Amino acid sequence: MWYIAVFRFLRRRIILGLIFTFSFCYCILSYVGKTDFLDSDEVVPVRRTQPFIWRTLQQHNSTSDGETSCRNSVQGKVLIVDDRGYICPRNEVLLNGCCNNAASSVYQYSCDTCKSNNCCAIYEYCISCCLHPDKREVLENVLGKATEQNNVLFASVTDHFELCLAKCRTNSQSVQHENSYKDPKAKHCYGELTPAVDNIDNEV
Repeated sequence: MWYIAVFRFLRRRIILGLIFTFSFCYCILSYVGKTDFLDSDEVVPVRRTQPFIWRTLQQHNSTSDGETSCRNSVQGKVLIVDDRGYICPRNEVLLNGCCNNAASSVYQYSCDTCKSNNCCAIYEYCISCCLHPDKREVLENVLGKATEQNNVLFASVTDHFELCLAKCRTNSQSVQHENSYKDPKAKHCYGELTPAVDNIDNEV
C-alpha cells in the first residue's frame, strides 16, 4: 500500500511542475511579445476621426444672445471668453454662457496683450485673438504640423474654439531649459511660432 502513497505524492508533484512550467513559458512569451511591440520602429499615425469645423465671422454674429448658448473658457477669475470670440469680465457673462456683447467692456477678437509672434500675456486674450476668422490659415498650419508629429491632443479637437483653448494653454514649447519661459510676459501662444526672447518687444 505504500507505493500508492508514493504514486499520489509524485502525481501531485508532476501536476504542480507542469502548471509551473506552462505558467513560466506563458510569462516568457508574453514578455517577448511586448518587447517586440515596444521596440518596433513603426509609428501608428494619429488620424482625425471627424471633420474639423471652422466658423466664419457671419456665423459668430448671426444669432443674438437670447437665441443661442455659448461655450466659454470657464476658468478665468476675472475674464471669460466665449466661443464667438467675445472677451468680457466674469460679471458680464449671461446665463447662457455668452458674454453680453451689448456691454461697453466686452470686445470681440481682442488681441490686447498679444505680440506679433502670436503669443499673448493673458490666456483669455489669446483665445479671443485666435478665434478671429483671419487666423484660420495660421491654425491650419498648426493642425498640419500636429498631424505630422502625431499629436493626439490636436487630432482630437473638433472645432476652432477647442483648438484655441488647447493651443493657448502653456506647454513644453513655451519653456526653455525645462524650468523657465522663453518669454515670461507672453507665454500663451496660438500660432506656429513659440515665444522667443528676441521677440519680447515686438507688439502687434
